[in-house]
Amino acid sequence: MKASMGYYGVLVVFVFVAIAVGIETVSAGGEKGGSLFTCPPGSPCYDRCRNVRCPAECPSTRPANPQAKFCYLDCYSRKCEAVCKSPKHECDGKGSGCYDPRFVGGDGVMFYFHGRKGEHFTLVSDTRFQINARFIGLRPAGRSRDFTWIQALGFMFGSHRFTVDAVRAERWDDAVDHLRFVYDGEPLELPEGHRSSWRSPDGLFTVERIGRTNSVTVKLEGMAEALLTVVPVTEEDDRIHKYQKPTDDCLAHMEVQFRFQELSAKVEGVLGRTYQPDYLNPAKRGVAMPVLGGEDKYWTPSLLSPRCSECAADSRKQNCLLTTHLGSELQTL
Repeated sequence: MKASMGYYGVLVVFVFVAIAVGIETVSAGGEKGGSLFTCPPGSPCYDRCRNVRCPAECPSTRPANPQAKFCYLDCYSRKCEAVCKSPKHECDGKGSGCYDPRFVGGDGVMFYFHGRKGEHFTLVSDTRFQINARFIGLRPAGRSRDFTWIQALGFMFGSHRFTVDAVRAERWDDAVDHLRFVYDGEPLELPEGHRSSWRSPDGLFTVERIGRTNSVTVKLEGMAEALLTVVPVTEEDDRIHKYQKPTDDCLAHMEVQFRFQELSAKVEGVLGRTYQPDYLNPAKRGVAMPVLGGEDKYWTPSLLSPRCSECAADSRKQNCLLTTHLGSELQTL
């Protein structure tokens, strides 16, 4: 999993799937007859999932071909219906964040959030978890703002902390794995190879590769789902947008698509606010780059800090995140 050249573009697919807790999601079926599911007790689909089968066009939840669509059942959806999902993110889909960060909110409205290079911002903050992002970027002479991209994500849930980032590199190489993971302060080594996986001791968090390198699935039970791709700024992008990319850095960055389960009405964050039931998106429709602000509201000191001016949905949530934060991080707050 080690990258020999630092910050290369990386293809990552992160999928936070709410299907099972510490047990296999597929109890029968497989590639031939369609899969049977097991949902965790208390989920909306717990009593109905036993009769759910995969569609014929995607008969397996874990296809041998890493490019094939997989069968997916959201145990926290009231529909309890198995559907086919692509292992790739969709930059035009709800919950996505791609390019020089362009987001599509939970309300379906597209907007840009620029942030600042070298800074951290909270993408989603809810009562049970928080997701922060680190932005990289550059500012060519004569520009009034930075060009920025998402370089790393930090996840906080309960007493646990997980980070993923793309290692800096001079040139892009698809064949090299450029992912770096840290779980609860310890480097997480994930051997290369399709379906290579790691599960947390409590069974609530799993990382699994899709393909030999640069693509993974991560499961966080009952909270969130994300498909994540890390890519370089290409020469064509540089020419079109006049980024003035340096010759020794391909500016590897992440493209991500989130899905969430059972968010509270007080969810916050650059992206999270658009999932509030009464949210009225002020982004201007019909313009080329509708921009939403919020740098002051969602700036956070570090990738694993629970603090931002709008992060606390209530005092109990803020206290919980602060008291369970790792000791080393608390020293920086």
